[in-house]
Amino acid sequence: MSLNKKSVDDFNAKGKRVLVRCDFNVPLKNGVITDETRIVAALPTINKLLNDGAKVILCSHLGKVKNGPNEGESLAPVAERLSEKLGKKVVFVADYNVTGADATAAVAAMNEGDVVLLQNTRFRGAEETKNGEAFSKELADLCDDYVCDAFGSSHRAHASVAGVTDVVRAKGGNCAVGYLMQKEINFLGNAVENPVRPFVAILGGAKVADKLNVINNLLEKCDTLIIGGGMAYTFLKAKGYEIGTSLCDDEKIDYCKEMMDKAEALGKKLLLPVDTVVTASFPDPIDAPIETEVFDSDKLPADKMGMDIGPKTQALYAEAVKTAKTVVWNGPMGVFENPILAKGTIAVAAALAETDATTIIGGGDSAAAVNQLGFADKMSHISTGGGASLEFLEGKELPGVAAADDLQ
Repeated sequence: MSLNKKSVDDFNAKGKRVLVRCDFNVPLKNGVITDETRIVAALPTINKLLNDGAKVILCSHLGKVKNGPNEGESLAPVAERLSEKLGKKVVFVADYNVTGADATAAVAAMNEGDVVLLQNTRFRGAEETKNGEAFSKELADLCDDYVCDAFGSSHRAHASVAGVTDVVRAKGGNCAVGYLMQKEINFLGNAVENPVRPFVAILGGAKVADKLNVINNLLEKCDTLIIGGGMAYTFLKAKGYEIGTSLCDDEKIDYCKEMMDKAEALGKKLLLPVDTVVTASFPDPIDAPIETEVFDSDKLPADKMGMDIGPKTQALYAEAVKTAKTVVWNGPMGVFENPILAKGTIAVAAALAETDATTIIGGGDSAAAVNQLGFADKMSHISTGGGASLEFLEGKELPGVAAADDLQ
């Protein structure tokens, strides 16, 4: 997959109808937006196109839309907030068909510098099915050029992400990426394909199964791979250690042995927890006060559950980060939602905050942790896509990236 893509800076949008796929999948409570981060992140691309004199047509999904179109997942609140942010009226097309007569009329009435927001793309049903072909064509009929700025959806070959590009390109239009997508490609893509070394990758989270291909791919790319979180216990069991009642993917024990052998064969460091914070059971509720003890990782009691990396491991991992020039982190070190079990995740975040390396947080729980713990402004880049960033780290081709025009 080429990472050298045409961006909004590489074509003239004046007078053109430009369809921009955004990520407006914002949290709503009683119709009120509770976190506008994704709206703010889309503004640079939208403003660039408006300043160039484009007619800007925005589209996005919101929620999972399991039971068909409904007002609870309408993009109407987004249109309202966008109008405030842009300082101009954003015309909202409320039609559940998304690209019907109302959308056609709204676009036909646009002048240069106008903005139209289409209804939730998922109201049209599954975008990746046969229905997606008609939807792709209808979206393309509304515009001259297309810009994808929704990295969080770029791993899905949906009509509004990838399908539309074939039709736009066939009629001579540009298919480019926005500033948000460009940033993701620059940081995540270059970190994996062309890192400044030493390159340290940190993987956490619950299950080995979720990160099989990521572990395999990063072992070939990085100099040091650090494992923490629930997935570490499967590795520890693969070493023959007692892990008590800790989380374990028993079917992946052989895989973990293979990965440890692979690291050795490639001359890469693979670091596992040397000590572990344990509890008698999982906290209920998750943030409830809980009694903890610390044991060396090869001496865990049979009736206890590993919940976080211990202080010696925190120091070991922080030391590994100190000499790095590039660090990618995906997945917390423990049950970070509980303040007592968040110390390992805090220690890793603090180590990243103190290094002068390029630090990239791969979306999902690790992004949430960094934001919640107050380290966000100390990181070089926090990915906006959990699933998409994982697939990038796996080395997979992302449809939304691949569909953009390559720079000649």
